[in-house]
Amino acid sequence: MRDLDLTTLRLFVAVCETGNIARAGELASIVGSAISKRLAQLEGQLGTPLLVRKRHGVVPTPAGQTLLEHARAMLDGAARIERDMQAYVEGGQGQVRILASVSAMTESLADDVAAFLRLPPHRSIRVDMEERVSPEIVRGVREGHASLGVCWDAADVGTLHTLPYRRDTLCVAVPAGHPLAGRKSLRFEDTLDFEHVSLPVNSAVQVMLQRRAAQAGRSLNHRVVVTNFEAALRVVHAGLAISLVPREVAQGAARNLRLVALAEPWAERRFIICYRDGQSLTPAAQLLAEHLASLAEP
Repeated sequence: MRDLDLTTLRLFVAVCETGNIARAGELASIVGSAISKRLAQLEGQLGTPLLVRKRHGVVPTPAGQTLLEHARAMLDGAARIERDMQAYVEGGQGQVRILASVSAMTESLADDVAAFLRLPPHRSIRVDMEERVSPEIVRGVREGHASLGVCWDAADVGTLHTLPYRRDTLCVAVPAGHPLAGRKSLRFEDTLDFEHVSLPVNSAVQVMLQRRAAQAGRSLNHRVVVTNFEAALRVVHAGLAISLVPREVAQGAARNLRLVALAEPWAERRFIICYRDGQSLTPAAQLLAEHLASLAEP
């Protein structure tokens, strides 16, 4: 199969998003017949129909829907390449992409990166950050989608190299007036009689909590699943459930909440910076990794 043409893929995406070849042509300043010809050639190249013509437009076939997802990813990658290369044209010293867990992103990473970029030697370095769950962070770094990953050290990083970063402490956030609100500390098992606000099931902290509950012969009772700690705290504030959250995050939003110490040896978490190997890091990524590692607490 010949290499796919980005211009044709861009037009295909536009047709799928507008549902109309003529409208896509208007947006791209190209006549509809030219788009139709390109799409017909693409279908012939791939050997399968990609669009179904309806009375008032077109919709992707199942194969077309799959191609649409891949095409968007390819176009996004091409846009990143263009942006990264433009940074060099404009005098930039490099570009670093980081994948980070919700905990790291919420607590300190953004501030630490901002401090790094304010240093005069680093002002022409560009840093992009994206929030992911730990397995996606490890996979993204391993596959080269990002230079650095920042996640909890409980994550399975495989053969990736690591450096220490910051740490935090999990506590139990409960609504004011909750049966657990008057306690000074709690064991994790004490929380299992109550409904929890949870993070996505494949996040490192959630996997660990599920495992700890199973070891106690119990299970977590999920009432709400959210993607970040701010949302979890809002649910707790509403009185719907309790949640295990980093004290460092919860202290700034603890009005009408009670933060109870979690008396477990694993409540204190250490974060790490992961990367493929030193040779794979650009000078900019190496500088940033060293800066973040210098902030590790003994």
